[in-house]
Amino acid sequence: MTKRDEMRVDKALQGLEFPADREQLVDFATDREADAETLTALRSIPARQYANKDEVIEAVPQEPEGDAPGGTNRG
Repeated sequence: MTKRDEMRVDKALQGLEFPADREQLVDFATDREADAETLTALRSIPARQYANKDEVIEAVPQEPEGDAPGGTNRG
């Protein structure tokens, strides 16, 4: 996830009451007409309860900036 992706997820989840699980996050973002990249990111997180948006953002698989796909290790 890039900084831009983090902002998308943050914006898509504004107003959501936590805790929430993955299905609730995706449903909420869908209702807010989040873009396909944001929905893909939310669908990729582990199925569990999240206490807040920061936990959701931490759970999204990371990709480096740029065009090349691949994950980065969040140290």
